[in-house]
Amino acid sequence: MKKPIRTAAVAAGVALALALAGCSAGASSSGSGSISPSGKIVPRQISWLLSRPADGGVITVMKQIAADYAAKHPGFSLNLITTPDRPSYIQKYETLAAANKLPELFDTDATPFAQKLAKQGRMIDVAKLLKSYGLYNEYRPAALNYQRFDDGSLYMVPFEFQEEFFWYNKALFQKAGVSVPATLDDFPAMCTALRKAGITPIAIDGQDQWPLERYIAYQPFRVAGPSYVQTLKTGKAKFSDAPGQKAINWLSQLGSAKCFENGFSSVGYSDAQALFTSGKAAVYNIGTWELSSLATDKLDPSVRNDVDYFTLPTDANSATAANEFVSPSGIGMAVSSKTFDPLVRDFLKFALTRYPALIAATGALSPTSNVTTTIPAGATPLYAKAVAQADNLGTKLAMPWDTQLDPTTNTRLQQELTLLVQGNTTPAEFTSTMDDTLAQNAPKFFN
Repeated sequence: MKKPIRTAAVAAGVALALALAGCSAGASSSGSGSISPSGKIVPRQISWLLSRPADGGVITVMKQIAADYAAKHPGFSLNLITTPDRPSYIQKYETLAAANKLPELFDTDATPFAQKLAKQGRMIDVAKLLKSYGLYNEYRPAALNYQRFDDGSLYMVPFEFQEEFFWYNKALFQKAGVSVPATLDDFPAMCTALRKAGITPIAIDGQDQWPLERYIAYQPFRVAGPSYVQTLKTGKAKFSDAPGQKAINWLSQLGSAKCFENGFSSVGYSDAQALFTSGKAAVYNIGTWELSSLATDKLDPSVRNDVDYFTLPTDANSATAANEFVSPSGIGMAVSSKTFDPLVRDFLKFALTRYPALIAATGALSPTSNVTTTIPAGATPLYAKAVAQADNLGTKLAMPWDTQLDPTTNTRLQQELTLLVQGNTTPAEFTSTMDDTLAQNAPKFFN
């Protein structure tokens, strides 16, 4: 059943490649990687291959910017090719790359695949580009660092900045007689007390799997810092190493303490959020992209005054600081060197200069620190608190593991995590399975 689906996806990608080849017709194709191409600005259509919500803030703002640019440059247009589903997007992106048909702009994470494109000279050096615009120093270091390859090079522009918190219901904590956990090791006891009080401890979107994968990243980040996953993903570290065992045993304990809602593996994003916002769950781990749902008058009045958040707990022996946690800048935008001409350079300067103020006006955090986020009418005090927290972050990043591991290992990890938390596999079995999977897949993916 899988082969026909994959074949259809490849066929669709090839068709898209041909369509995009037409979109790029007329571009100067030096492929030199120069950030200052010579020649006149000749308006035409350029394309951006995206993996973002079509109605999200990034696309909405960029449409406005493109329209403003077109008003000054008749004949210009920005063709947005949107595929929000990430697996389908990656299929299209890699097919186009293989056919050498990537459009002027395209979304990518800082993966080994993207790094190979950069080393082949197929992507513009974004650090040099931003510096040439005089914009580099306006970006939050954390936003840029999230986009960097392991060697420190920067080939993607961030358009977002988020912080991930543990939102909690103070009234439910009080009912169960529990306090905000001082360390990660306090989570199982917190869950047990909440369960005894008849409260679901933690709401989680188990259906999409990435939220549970966040949890396995937490203990290693605190006990070993970001270096553990950087060496784990290449196979130079193992799940059987101390940081991995700390994480695996902790996840097993969370399962035994029934921390997540019953049947969590089949609960989707909206239903998980509803469990928390309706006052049925005590904790919800999610990012500031949900500020409008959790920190404004959109939140149910019955729980609105009870909601607060805490950041990733630490302890005296932590390798990372309390102000260092998951703070992603989302998927980045790369610039193709093949079609980089005076028009693309000029449009990007126009767009990146205006974008921060426009995205901040929507109530979102900007990837730059030179603008002030607009606090919307009806916001609770938590909104401003979360926004202000972004200006006091440390230098170490807790990277989501789904952006770090090779695809095969990552898929297996997500499957095994659910089984581990459900009690269908032991920590020892989990460790053995994941170390075998890692050994088989990581070396060939990262070479």
